[in-house]
Amino acid sequence: MIKQIKHFKTKHPFLFIMMIGLVLRLIAVVFSRGFGMHDDHFLVIEAAGSWVDGYDSQGWLPGTNGNTGPEGHSFFYVGFHYLFLGFLKLLGISNPQWIMLFVRLIHALLSLLVISFGYRIASLLTEKQTAYKVALLLAVFWFMPFLSVRNLVEVVSVPFLMYGSLIILRQELIRKKNEPGYHRTSFLVAGFFLGLAFSVRYQTIFYAGGIGLALLLMKNWKGMLTTAGGFLISVIIFQGFIDFYIWKKPFAELIAYVTYNLNHAYDYHNAPWYHFVLVLFGLMIPPVSVMLIFGFLKDWKRHFLLFLPVFVFLFFHSIFPNKQERFILPIVPMFIVLGMIGWDDFISKSKFWKNNIRMEKGFWTFFWLINIVLLMLVTPMYSKKARVESMSYLRNYPQTKKFFLEDINSNILRFPPIFYTGHNWPKYNYMLDDNTYAEMAVANNWKEAEHQPDFVFFVQDKQLETRIDSVKKYLPHLVHEKSFKPGNLDRLIHWLNPINANETIHLYRNEARIPKSLKP
Repeated sequence: MIKQIKHFKTKHPFLFIMMIGLVLRLIAVVFSRGFGMHDDHFLVIEAAGSWVDGYDSQGWLPGTNGNTGPEGHSFFYVGFHYLFLGFLKLLGISNPQWIMLFVRLIHALLSLLVISFGYRIASLLTEKQTAYKVALLLAVFWFMPFLSVRNLVEVVSVPFLMYGSLIILRQELIRKKNEPGYHRTSFLVAGFFLGLAFSVRYQTIFYAGGIGLALLLMKNWKGMLTTAGGFLISVIIFQGFIDFYIWKKPFAELIAYVTYNLNHAYDYHNAPWYHFVLVLFGLMIPPVSVMLIFGFLKDWKRHFLLFLPVFVFLFFHSIFPNKQERFILPIVPMFIVLGMIGWDDFISKSKFWKNNIRMEKGFWTFFWLINIVLLMLVTPMYSKKARVESMSYLRNYPQTKKFFLEDINSNILRFPPIFYTGHNWPKYNYMLDDNTYAEMAVANNWKEAEHQPDFVFFVQDKQLETRIDSVKKYLPHLVHEKSFKPGNLDRLIHWLNPINANETIHLYRNEARIPKSLKP
C-alpha cells in the first residue's frame, strides 16, 4: 500500500497534493461544525435560512419591521445561500446540521480551486518543483482547511481573484513573448471574475484596481480597459440588478456600505499600520513566515503584475483604521505563491544558503512540526460548540416561541444562532451587565405566564447559583434542562485570549410554559 502511494506521488505529484488537500477539507466538512466568527454565520446563514422560511431574522429586507433602508450587505453571496438552502428544503433536508454539512462541502470543493490556481500561476513563473511547494503549502497550511469550509466572504472571494489573476498573467506572458494565443477577450473574462470577487467582498476592489494599475504601468492600456469592462459587466449584473430588484435603486447596498464604513471607521478594532505585517508574520509561522515575506518583496519588479495588487490591498488595509485579522485573508494565498517563488529563487542563487543548506532544512522541519500540530488541532475543530448545540437542542421543542438569554457578566451580546433551532425562528430577549432582573421582568411583563419565555439560557458559570435564584424570583417555575460545554479547542483559545468568548451555557425550562421535559 505504501509502495503504491509512493509510486502515485512520484508519477502524479500535483494530483497527490490535491488528494491531500481534499482529504483534509473533507475532515473539516465532517467534523468542523459550528461557525468561526460572527460574520460567517449571522451575515450569511442566519439571513438566508430565515428567508427560506419566509422570515427576515436580520431585518435586511424592505417591508420588515424596523428596516429603514439598505444597510450595506451584498446580496450576491447570501443570495446564493438562499437559493441553495431553498433547494435542500425542496429535497426534504431540514436538519440544520445536515444542511450545514452540504454547505461546508460546497465550500471545501470551491477551495480546491485555490490550490489548483496557485499551482498554475507558479508554473507560469518558476520551475515545477517550486510550483509543487506552492501547491503543498496552499493544501496543508494549518489554517487553510478550517477556513475553507467557513462562510467567510474574505475566503470565498479568493478563487475568483486567483482565476482572474491567472488569466491576465497568462495573457501578459504571451504578449511579452509575442506568441500566438493572445486574446483581448480573455481580459474581459478575467475582469468578470474579479467582479465576482468584488460582489462577494467589496474590499477586493483594491486588488482588482492594483491589477488594472499594473497593466497600465506595463503599457497594456487596452488590456486594462478590457479588464475594467469585464469587471463592470459583472458588478452591474450581480450588484446593480440585484439591488434594483430589491430596492428599486441600483447599487443601493454598495452605497450604504461605503457610507457606513466612512462614518464608522473608528468604531471597531483599531491598530497601528504594521498590524497586518505582524498578522502575516504569526499566521505563516516564523521563521518560514520571514522567508516568505522576504521572497514576496525580493522579486517585486519581476512579478510586478501580481505584486502590485497584493501590495495595494495590504496598503489600503494598513492605513484604514478598522483592522480585523480576517480582512487580509483574500490576498494570503497569492502572498504565499509569490513568497515561495521569490524565496526559492533567492536561495538557488545565494552562496550563503548553498553553504548552509542544513539551516534552511532546519527551518522547514520546525515549520512542518508546528504546522502539523496546528493542522491536527484546528482542522476538525467544532467552533462555538456550546452556542450551536444549545440552539440545536431546541429542535426537541418545536412549540418554542421565545426564550431569554441571561449573560449579566458580559457587556456584549453573544448572538444565539437561531438557524440551528430548525423551526419557527423563536424570538428572544437578552440581559447584559447594564440591566437588572426587575427591569427585565417589568419590560417583558413576566407576571403574565403567556408573556414568559419558554426557556432561559444562562451564559457563563460565574455566580451561576445567585443568578438563577435572581431570575426565579420572577420566573419561579424554572428547572434545569441541560448544560452545554464549549469544545476543547474553544476552551484553549479562550484561555489564551479571554476576548474569544466561548462559555458554558446552562439551559433552564420554564414549566409554566412547557410543563413536561422532552429530552431525547
